[in-house]
Amino acid sequence: MSRIGKKPIPVPAGVEISVGEGNLVTVKGQKGKLTKQLPPCLEIRVENGQAVVLRPSDKKEHRSLHGLGRTLLANMIEGVSSGFSRSLELIGVGYRAAKQGETLVLNVGYSQPVNFTPREDIEIEVPAPTRITVKGIDKEVVGDTAAMIRRIRPPEPYKGKGIKYEKEFIRRKVGKAGK
Repeated sequence: MSRIGKKPIPVPAGVEISVGEGNLVTVKGQKGKLTKQLPPCLEIRVENGQAVVLRPSDKKEHRSLHGLGRTLLANMIEGVSSGFSRSLELIGVGYRAAKQGETLVLNVGYSQPVNFTPREDIEIEVPAPTRITVKGIDKEVVGDTAAMIRRIRPPEPYKGKGIKYEKEFIRRKVGKAGK
């Protein structure tokens, strides 16, 4: 049996889970509400403050979806109770970020500043001119938004300049050898 799939998910106080037709799962909490379609072959039970994901058989397809379904449900529960965040760093001379209303303005070495407007369910903070924090309740959307911001100026391998994730390691290359 799947080691991840068989672990029960603790449901914190204030979080409400409802399973609809075809495994349409809705999770409501203090931070908001998430709805996701989980694989229809799985069975989701909520009892005694825990959510359990069960599979119908030991077929390869059901085994592979078991851990996925459990992880998706656990991420939904964590998102509506505490939320997710992803931090980015700007490295380079003159590279900086600022917020103007809901728009993120990035000066990252182009001739003009780059404006980035996030989705309405994502919150972007700029605690320092060289740091950006992306926050939200959906883990997938937070990761996608952070990746879009990083894609504006990905880090390059020679000097390491660009936008990188907080604990990302940039593999460096040696430049040209002088005579």
